[in-house]
Amino acid sequence: MNKKNTDRWHALDPDVRDALVERDYGARSLAQRIAETGIEAGQLAGANRSDPELAQAWIPGVEIFARTIYPQRHRGLFGEFVRRDEGPLARIGLWPQQWSAARMFAQTAKGFHIHPPSVPTETLPNDWFQRLFLDEPENFSLRRYEEEQWDVMFFVQGRAEMILREARAGLPVRTMRFFIDGDEHRGPNNVGVVIPPGVAHAIRGEGSDDLIMVYGTSTSFQAEFEGRIASEIESAHLPESWARFLA
Repeated sequence: MNKKNTDRWHALDPDVRDALVERDYGARSLAQRIAETGIEAGQLAGANRSDPELAQAWIPGVEIFARTIYPQRHRGLFGEFVRRDEGPLARIGLWPQQWSAARMFAQTAKGFHIHPPSVPTETLPNDWFQRLFLDEPENFSLRRYEEEQWDVMFFVQGRAEMILREARAGLPVRTMRFFIDGDEHRGPNNVGVVIPPGVAHAIRGEGSDDLIMVYGTSTSFQAEFEGRIASEIESAHLPESWARFLA
């Protein structure tokens, strides 16, 4: 009797066997899920930020807060964004100077984008961020909202994947990846997101619906403060034959 072959893939073509990759279904920690596979936004909006594991994964200055969407029978939906004098933006002392809207067609993406932080003169960026976000994180009066662009984002239609990446000098490099639902998908993933300058951000639409977002900025739009990193995904490449003809 021949010895039983213990390779479960032995009956496949050798080239196929060499190309196989097995998915890891092992349990991941909260920090790993936030940084790698992604997590539902509602789990972050309602999370205890003082939890040591979450604190090690969170990018300083980022805020994720819950929204409530109310059904209006026979008519549609109603949902607030945020109030100036109460709630999360009042707590951190931020109120946008400009509000805008954007539509992303289904299966498209934006970013990565980044906005430059404003650092006081004669102050090293490392020292400033250490004071601002680590030594005095609740002293919101230190923040230079009128001199640098902070974003406040909301999604009213579709489903979005958002990825944030720390890029400020001296702060630990961290990634936050999470999934947000638009208003027609009522539930815990209806959230608002505050993104500080110096944090690169990208958005990708999920599913077959267009993604509609409304966002506020702490300063008026200035093109020179819109930095782009690895943003070629935004370009629709021409067919090769078209490119040859145009060349």
